[in-house]
Amino acid sequence: MKSTVQISRGIESLFGTRDENIRLIENGLNVRTRMLNDCLEIEGEDSGVERATGILNDYATLTREGHVFNNGDLNNFLRVVTADAETTLRGLVESGRQRSFGKKTVAPKTITQRRYVDAIEHFDLTFGIGPAGTGKTYLAVAMGVSALLAKRVSRIVLTRPAVEAGERLGFLPGTLQEKIDPYLRPLYDALFDMMESEKVEKLLERNVIEIAPIAFMRGRTLNDSFIIMDEAQNATPEQMKMILTRQGFNSKMVVTGDPTQVDLGSGQRSGLIEVVEVLRGVEGIRFVQFDDRDVVRHSLVQKIVKAYERYNELIGLNRQLSLKLTEPAGERPVPSPAETPVA
Repeated sequence: MKSTVQISRGIESLFGTRDENIRLIENGLNVRTRMLNDCLEIEGEDSGVERATGILNDYATLTREGHVFNNGDLNNFLRVVTADAETTLRGLVESGRQRSFGKKTVAPKTITQRRYVDAIEHFDLTFGIGPAGTGKTYLAVAMGVSALLAKRVSRIVLTRPAVEAGERLGFLPGTLQEKIDPYLRPLYDALFDMMESEKVEKLLERNVIEIAPIAFMRGRTLNDSFIIMDEAQNATPEQMKMILTRQGFNSKMVVTGDPTQVDLGSGQRSGLIEVVEVLRGVEGIRFVQFDDRDVVRHSLVQKIVKAYERYNELIGLNRQLSLKLTEPAGERPVPSPAETPVA
């Protein structure tokens, strides 16, 4: 089957660096493409050609309407639509437009990110678990800002454990707020990316947006709030139980963390690892698991995450092998008379 799609503008971003975008469509849908003047010819199996035609028609329509695909965004969108037959490029782009995220337009860039956003919308408690760079915190903050601007909640509460990442920083100078701010900086960064700095400052002053370490949450009930617990892998089981039980009426909570980056002291169990076992299967809670394919930072970050996964798997296998080799050989059991074969 053959099909042609007229592409009048944005041909450079469609093809991408070293044709990576068009190659993604070809490899993902098992089709071949050829440029003919201002048209793109598509050839292959009927189903693949139909899906590729739909994607390219969406792209042509969006660019005609003035939508500009930022660097890397189109590639991420194409990864989603080629992998999920139920998703369209137009639908993916417009899903970000339908929500108000302040000064940003945010749309899921992977299938898992889309499931994550949908889970936050439809469940009161969502866990986003996976490696760095997958957008767990950023999307959670975006959904919190969207809920606040739409007046579905009256405040945003952002919290995380004040745990040093493998360093001993000693006593920090300044007020209590100044001491804890360095630990909470990633949450501030996400907020300032979503909203104008003056607006964020005003909301912080009025406690409409509150950023605090987990220790400040004890004894509170958070009604009408959007609560985000970040870096949850560094919470103890006691802290995890405490923060989860703070959720009040008309509130949503999102818990994010990476079980491979636990900075707790030796012998301390991560509350995030435990809570997965405790709450798995509980109605009204959704767990969303990210992996290296969902990394949306620099392409090197995806490779680094993958390399560490391979290394940890290899270390685990080596440990299992060494344990087997060091186990003392047990005596061979003597068969009972009933088991002894009769000659």
